[in-house]
Amino acid sequence: MGYEWFISLRYLKARRRQGFISLISIISVAGVTVGVMALIVVLAVMTGFTDSLREKILGINSHIVVQRLGKGITDYHEVSAMVLQADGVLAATPYTYSQTMLSVPDASSGAIVRGIDPETANNVLSLSKQLVEGSVEALNDEKQKTDTPASDRNASRSLPGIILGKEIARSLRVDMGDNIRLFSPSGPLTPMGVIPKIKTCRVVGIFDTGMYEYDSSLAYVSLNTAQDFLELGKSVHGLELKVDDIYKASAIAQELEKELGFGYVVKDWISMNKNLFSALKLEKTAMFIVLALIVLVAAFNIISTLIMVVMSKGKDIAILMSMGATSKGIMKIFIYEGLVIGLTGTVLGVLGGLVLCEVLSRYQFIKLPSDVYPITTLPVKVLPMDVTLVAVSAALITLLATIYPSWQASKIDPAVALRYE
Repeated sequence: MGYEWFISLRYLKARRRQGFISLISIISVAGVTVGVMALIVVLAVMTGFTDSLREKILGINSHIVVQRLGKGITDYHEVSAMVLQADGVLAATPYTYSQTMLSVPDASSGAIVRGIDPETANNVLSLSKQLVEGSVEALNDEKQKTDTPASDRNASRSLPGIILGKEIARSLRVDMGDNIRLFSPSGPLTPMGVIPKIKTCRVVGIFDTGMYEYDSSLAYVSLNTAQDFLELGKSVHGLELKVDDIYKASAIAQELEKELGFGYVVKDWISMNKNLFSALKLEKTAMFIVLALIVLVAAFNIISTLIMVVMSKGKDIAILMSMGATSKGIMKIFIYEGLVIGLTGTVLGVLGGLVLCEVLSRYQFIKLPSDVYPITTLPVKVLPMDVTLVAVSAALITLLATIYPSWQASKIDPAVALRYE
């Protein structure tokens, strides 16, 4: 062990009459520990929140959407076959999209009704995983006996199926098997004005995404039902695609737009939710900067600790220099002392942060209101890069904090320090 390390460790173990300096060292270590723990936990929560939100959005939406300007896609089978040949595209399914009114005898609610193909929708969307009752396949028309006059008691008619979000089903007070009516304002024009189109459906499924915005405003019907209700004929509003790598969706979308040519618009999930994820990224960066101030405050404690040590060890430093210690060696003594304080706090903070993240992730005892947040429990996801960034940042801050006191110690003149001894 070099004399620099030996002396710096001895200075950390202050004698009884210098116990105040030792106490400040402990407080400095605690400050760095708390700062590093806070940084790791907050970054893990922000990362978990972003990932959970992305999973929920991609669970109800596709990775890429293909649309045609001005009108729907009539030859969607050919377009679907074309896009499936592109590199990275795994599946495609057609869809329709419309705003309607859902009504039952004693309640009504506005909703977005999406028409999907039950045979191919599960290849792109995760709707089946979010169903709490029913199935996507039940969207196909099925025979159901209904209440009819006594003279025609055995009559039956075909009712298309509809899948509702949990919150909208609760607001309408409907359950599996109940009938519900769809109203569209874009009906035929008559001398009495526009007559809304009405279609009766049967509830064949209820889904729960965990996001109140979707669960309270979204419903699914079969593609045939939507085309008939909206009088689209054989056309659809667009195609939804699934890709093998969600982070390459932007490049794949640009390539598809070139291949499909003029008149087609291809959007990826990143561009459709750009503002949301940009805000989350900015918030994560801002939280890192704000919480890094905790480590900075601890660094000031390290500076004050080292300055007090330098002031109290002036005679020792003068004797070391008179014995041949160089200014560089004196600087190393106090740099090592500050690094021991900083690195000890960093290591304890990293360990404490990882333990706290594991506890939060495993037991999930912090609950969030589902009508305010898109998730019900506090999400935690620790990224090795975040932990490394926090540890390196804390180490650099504490290293910078040692430079000025160490430089001051190296400038002590032995003759002046020992003049009156």
